[in-house]
Amino acid sequence: MYSMRLGCCTKTKASLKLKPDATPVFRKARPVPYAAQPRISQEIDRLVAGKVLTPVEHSDWAAPVVVVQKKNGSIRLCADFSTGLNDALEQHQHPLPAPDDIFAKLNGGRYFSQLDLAEAYLQIEMDEESRQLLTINTHRGLYRLNRLPFGVKAAPAIFQQQMDTLTAGLEGTAAYLDDIIVTGKSIEEHNSRLEAVFRRIQDFGFRLRLEKCSLLHTEIRYLGFIIDAEGRRPDPTKIEAIQRMPIPKDVSQVRAFLGLVNFYGQFVRELHNLRAPLDALTKKDAAFTWSPECQSCFDRIKKTLKSDLLLAHYDPTLPSIVAADASNYGIGAVLSQRFPDGREKAVYHASRALTPAQKKYSQIEKEALAILFAVQKFHRFIHGRHFTLRTDHKPLIAIFGTRKGVPVYTANRLQRWATMLLNYNFSIQYVKTSEFGQADALSRLIGLHSPEPEDRVIASVDADLCAEVMGSCRELPVSFGSVQAATTADHTLTQVIGYIRSGKWPKVNRESSFWPYYNRRESLSTIGSCLLTSNRLVIPKSLQRRVLQVLHKAHPGQTRMKMLARSYVYWPSMEEDIEKLVRNCTTCAQQAKNPVKTELQSWPKPLTPWTRVHADFAGPLDGNFYLVIVDAFSKWPEIIQMNSITTSATIKAFSKVFAQFGNPQTLITDNGTQFTSAAFVDFCRRRGIKHVRSPPFHPQSNGQAERFVDTFKRGLAKLKGEEPTTEALQAFLMAYRSTPCPSGPNHLSPAENFLGRRIRTELDLIMPSSEDSTGRRDTKMEDQFNKHHGAKPRHFDVDDAVFAKDYRQAKTTWTPGIIVRRLGNVMFQVRCGNSLWTRHANQLRPRDSQPVVNQLLDVFGTIPFYKEADAIRDQPTPVNGTTSTPLNPTTPDHGDAQRSTPSSTPRLRRSLRTRHSPRRLMVDPKKKSYSS
Repeated sequence: MYSMRLGCCTKTKASLKLKPDATPVFRKARPVPYAAQPRISQEIDRLVAGKVLTPVEHSDWAAPVVVVQKKNGSIRLCADFSTGLNDALEQHQHPLPAPDDIFAKLNGGRYFSQLDLAEAYLQIEMDEESRQLLTINTHRGLYRLNRLPFGVKAAPAIFQQQMDTLTAGLEGTAAYLDDIIVTGKSIEEHNSRLEAVFRRIQDFGFRLRLEKCSLLHTEIRYLGFIIDAEGRRPDPTKIEAIQRMPIPKDVSQVRAFLGLVNFYGQFVRELHNLRAPLDALTKKDAAFTWSPECQSCFDRIKKTLKSDLLLAHYDPTLPSIVAADASNYGIGAVLSQRFPDGREKAVYHASRALTPAQKKYSQIEKEALAILFAVQKFHRFIHGRHFTLRTDHKPLIAIFGTRKGVPVYTANRLQRWATMLLNYNFSIQYVKTSEFGQADALSRLIGLHSPEPEDRVIASVDADLCAEVMGSCRELPVSFGSVQAATTADHTLTQVIGYIRSGKWPKVNRESSFWPYYNRRESLSTIGSCLLTSNRLVIPKSLQRRVLQVLHKAHPGQTRMKMLARSYVYWPSMEEDIEKLVRNCTTCAQQAKNPVKTELQSWPKPLTPWTRVHADFAGPLDGNFYLVIVDAFSKWPEIIQMNSITTSATIKAFSKVFAQFGNPQTLITDNGTQFTSAAFVDFCRRRGIKHVRSPPFHPQSNGQAERFVDTFKRGLAKLKGEEPTTEALQAFLMAYRSTPCPSGPNHLSPAENFLGRRIRTELDLIMPSSEDSTGRRDTKMEDQFNKHHGAKPRHFDVDDAVFAKDYRQAKTTWTPGIIVRRLGNVMFQVRCGNSLWTRHANQLRPRDSQPVVNQLLDVFGTIPFYKEADAIRDQPTPVNGTTSTPLNPTTPDHGDAQRSTPSSTPRLRRSLRTRHSPRRLMVDPKKKSYSS
């Protein structure tokens, strides 16, 4: 495990993924000082022997080497992938751990050990495909890297992923990249955990650097802090670096100083308004004037950071207290914990500035915002655990602390924040301002115009300081003196200057690096130790990138940037470098105009109706949504008014339409959540519908529906003033469906193309009607019905006396009435009492107009009773199979009822049954009984 031999991870091989549009980039080798070449060659030989490097003759990718000297005097051979490979690689998605998460794992520890992996990245082997990308260009030729190198942007995430896997399940152990820390409450517990880590490291095949490992200490330096059993405090060596910082000379140096102060801001309790004078200097368009007030602020901040600052380790078993407060300029929060001895120790401080809009809040809203900020900032510490929330603004107790809910008349903003706090389990407590020192002072730390800080993972203050210094250097303008110095160090330009001064040029071919200068040798001249072409300064290679940044400071386009560059500077690849810079500039890309539209790809024209339909939602219009469905062939629209546009409501609406017209083959929609849900996908699958969704934010792909939605909105707005919304919708559909459509087949109306006929509208009333519009009767069906039911013609006229069916009772009866009107061939209007009924001929029976009693009287008055009886009795009995002749052969058929008049002779009704003479009883007083 402590072998000098380089380790190799046995669990996995690293892999790099290229972007789809990546193109190979080959960079030339950089000049190496002769004095450094032996040491670089020795390092290359060592890496080749360790199978880290493999010499190759050809590669599409190549990056120049960068030599970094370590603290122990040895060198590290790195590659500058920033100009090629890094831009072409996909980001490896694995987060680096936050320092707060690491410190939380160290809670309760009294003994600490720190382990360091030797040449950490190089202990992970690359897969064969990724090795083709990792070629370095040295003064000795091309070498391919077989291990994960420094400088690849995916390397930290890949390595951290393996370290997280290594430490998974190990108590009291944390790792940040190649630094592993182990802690324990006792020596025995510490040693037991350390042995477990050693076994895990050995199993993974890693090797440690013994000289950089620190074992069994009561305090250690880790991630820029001093860590011990009490907690963590700033590393004195880092604070000393801040103490040595000179007085800032410009705004960038002020920002660098405040950045370092912010890094240790979690330790600060009482800086009050010290930052305000320095923050004022960083304000936009502010003049830089270092006043005595700024000097006093600068000195007092240094003094405060030099004092004893301590933050305790977070312990999930101890009660937590969150205090929040707000000032006119900022909000502050403190997370503390109450220890068994009754003392409260700070675990974390946080603060930020108020935005211009938030500065206009009322005081109660600022205090509430501070509480919300505190809870969200300390979310990972307090979520799922009960904690005490302290505030010095008493009205918030009634809003956030009552168990009766938020008061009804609370402002909307406070109601919204109170709802967000429902996710946390806390007890709110009021504390007087005089006893509220920490959060109150912290909120006043934020001065005017201070930007909101970001959460960052910072390994050490050294890295921050280097970043700030490098950033400041990059912002410095490129001067003529820097160009002179760089030109002197540039081997190519030095030789060109020599050729110009001597007037003798060697023979140069087109592949030579001297060809661009040889080709324009007539316009070359020198000034001092610099090279000019016409009146343009030739920029050496080491400064070309910085000059490009100056030229692109205002983010001009390619044309304007080239024109600007041609006025001042020159180097052979300037035009190509400008094009690449502008093309790869993220800011320019984000603000660029839309590209030239691609060629139109229209939908294929359907051949029949309802083959492909387009759907979209319109609204909300007057509180309602409308599902719009358009047939691509006929342009026939269907509009369904909906109160809800959930997936279930949408499927229900589609089911209703599809039940009426059938399932289409293809359904085109946008990417609304209703159409992308699993339920809607299953709905289309079960019905055999091919569901096609248009690209996001590209409504043109669903143009039929989008265009009709616009037509519908404008049409509804025009009609809504004349009619209610529902009637306006129906009127719009009637008009649209009946109007010829220029984009439809044969320029016919949607109704004609969809239904195969024109729909009848108010305009049809203008046209003369056809005499035979109803067509011929179906006499065949009539004959079949009459034959099956034995139907006979029945004739009724106005004023005929009839019986009509009465449906007013549960049992149908017949009620007498008089026909007052003919409504059709077999339909009549009948007056029954005081009511008018409409009845079919099958619901009527003829009746005589005189009462039955009067008829009998008339009959008996005309024919004497006995005489009629004798006539009947004397009439001969008909033989079977014959019928008797009625008394009045001229009596018409009763199927056609006739009106009776007082002067008419009653018509006697005779039965056609065979009659027998009645057997009369002859009474004999002498007989006691009778037998047949």
